Amino acid sequence: MSKIGIQHSFDIGDGRMITLETGKLAKQADGSVVVRLGDTMLLATVVSSQTAKEGVDFLPLTVDYQEKYASSGRFPGGFFRREAKLSDYEILICRIVDRAMRPLFPEDYHADTQIMISLISSDRKTMPDALVGLAASAAVALSDIPFNGPISEVRVGKIDGKLCINPDKEQLLTSTIDLIIAASATDIGMVEGEMSEISEAEMLEAIEFGHKAIKVQINAINELVKKVGAKTKREYNHEVNDNDLKAKVLKDTYDKVYAVAKSCNPNKNERKVNFKEVLEEYKKTFSEEELKEKEGLINKYYHHVEYDAVRRVALDEKVRLDGRKTTDIRPIWSEVNYLPRAHGSAVFTRGETQSLTTVTLGTPKDAMMIDGAFNKGEDAFLLHYNFPGFSTGEAKPNRGPGRREVGHGNLACRALRKVVPTDTGYTIRIVSDILESNGSSSMATVCAGTLALMDAGIKIKKPVSGIAMGLITDEKGNYAILSDILGDEDHLGDMDFKVCGTKDGITAVQMDLKVNGLAKEVMAQALEQAKAGRLHILGEMMKTLSEPNADLKPHAPRFAMIEIPTDCIGAIIGPGGKVIQEMQKTTGASINIEEKDNKGIVKIFGENAECIEAAMKKIKGIVAVPEVGEIYEAKVKTIMPYGAFVEFLPGKDGLLHISEVDWKRLDSLDGVLKEGDMIQVKFMGNDPKTGKFKLSRKVLLPKPE
Repeated sequence: MSKIGIQHSFDIGDGRMITLETGKLAKQADGSVVVRLGDTMLLATVVSSQTAKEGVDFLPLTVDYQEKYASSGRFPGGFFRREAKLSDYEILICRIVDRAMRPLFPEDYHADTQIMISLISSDRKTMPDALVGLAASAAVALSDIPFNGPISEVRVGKIDGKLCINPDKEQLLTSTIDLIIAASATDIGMVEGEMSEISEAEMLEAIEFGHKAIKVQINAINELVKKVGAKTKREYNHEVNDNDLKAKVLKDTYDKVYAVAKSCNPNKNERKVNFKEVLEEYKKTFSEEELKEKEGLINKYYHHVEYDAVRRVALDEKVRLDGRKTTDIRPIWSEVNYLPRAHGSAVFTRGETQSLTTVTLGTPKDAMMIDGAFNKGEDAFLLHYNFPGFSTGEAKPNRGPGRREVGHGNLACRALRKVVPTDTGYTIRIVSDILESNGSSSMATVCAGTLALMDAGIKIKKPVSGIAMGLITDEKGNYAILSDILGDEDHLGDMDFKVCGTKDGITAVQMDLKVNGLAKEVMAQALEQAKAGRLHILGEMMKTLSEPNADLKPHAPRFAMIEIPTDCIGAIIGPGGKVIQEMQKTTGASINIEEKDNKGIVKIFGENAECIEAAMKKIKGIVAVPEVGEIYEAKVKTIMPYGAFVEFLPGKDGLLHISEVDWKRLDSLDGVLKEGDMIQVKFMGNDPKTGKFKLSRKVLLPKPE
């Protein structure tokens, strides 16, 4: 059996080569490929059932991305020392593949399908998330699974003013753009990333630049398929259709559905009831036996009618479900300092979407530890997004955040991270609880997060707002761009384009397209319309709070910072951490020490100024250099026959010789000093022979004549 696979290599555009290989690993999968860039390798496989399960009317697609710790020569953390459930980082990469590829499977392909991508080798600098789309798409292209692709994806960065494809981990630190783009050879499908307040024109330029590189990768996939030999795409069970019934449902219900859509009822629940009433009334025209046989198809065709009618109202009448024009933003109100004991809080409500957001300030010890195969370190800026069932009037169990919640929270986090100073000294946790939802709760999180940060007294560079844009098109080329979309407009529309930014530029975007062929002019118009809406929302927010509060809340933790010589770090920590632990115990402060730029950085956190001052005094005492002639308050630690050892500065002990205790001769210190006594001593310098501290008490006493 041959151990050599079939390969195809291509230049990424800067001399780096990507190699696609198939036929060597995972040959029992429907499709498999290994993608290699440098020493980073991804294995992608796809498997799809031959038939769909009965009654399934959607594509049950699962995408899993996992990083093998062995890929970078590391052990997993935790008790079991093996890969566990997917991390948030891995989930976010899964979403990239899912969102890019799901729309391109045939609409009536409903077989269970699983795409798995594993990081099997990592050079710790090549970003694997920029290669997952290429790997997954190549695996599907090599299979017999029907797919309207291939697609691929790239990361676009901008370093020193120059756009580049797939920058490595170090380069990305100085990049003003971090944009993942997925596309077919002709159309953009997905865009997501963060930016340093770039303009709309720069955004379009980056997308066009990335699409050119994607076309090269798609050509490489096609070349590999040619070398292997394209497989005939499998036959599958198409949906059962009754064209006569479909035409009848359209004829009998369209006008009524159109009237409901055109009624412009701003209440989501009432609209839902009105649409359902049309369906239920229509069902009464069928006999019980007919309904039993055809109810599933009637529901399906009625949904098609609802889909078409709502879209036609927007295109023909230029009016939306809730009565707004295409550029109108729903009413906004907001409030800060709503929760009296949170370090910062805000309520942001836009239409029927509401976020209650809190900010909590912590010490560096509260930072989240990142322990992945590719990423390792700490994150001191966290944003968590919660979406309970009651926010949409549903009763459902709380099973923790799903992939959607992780993705929405990440988008809001990226939008806000760009304006939060990196030198606050705090670990910052933002939590957005969505209390109502009807469109773009992630953008409500961005707005509420900005207000909560300012309420907490965090000196953000500029306020950030966010808006979700929609798009409705028809086969004749007509289109309507919708600002601040409703949930129904997201579901029934062709685009969900979320844009976040300050008054000066974009800080984060996320776009999913459900239609092929979005013209550059339409995207440019959407960006400009988003800017106008974003600035309007920002203006409404500023009516509540226009700049960060001057100070933290009275109950928020304070901190102070001091720089010390690196050779003093050990003295502050003490043997086994004894000194620092004792300081924290006696002062109530939390002390964090790190070495940076050949200096020791000591951060002291406390609930009030008194405990910080007490800890600062002790630290200054430890690092202080005793001055000859200075008088110190000292504590007697040990009594010896020849004198007493006293602590005259924190962590600094010296011998007070028996001859220096008093002017009169003493044979012992019994009755003169005991352990625990506080006395004053004068620093006389260092013993030239031993280098030890010389102290005297008697020079501070009156000398007898």
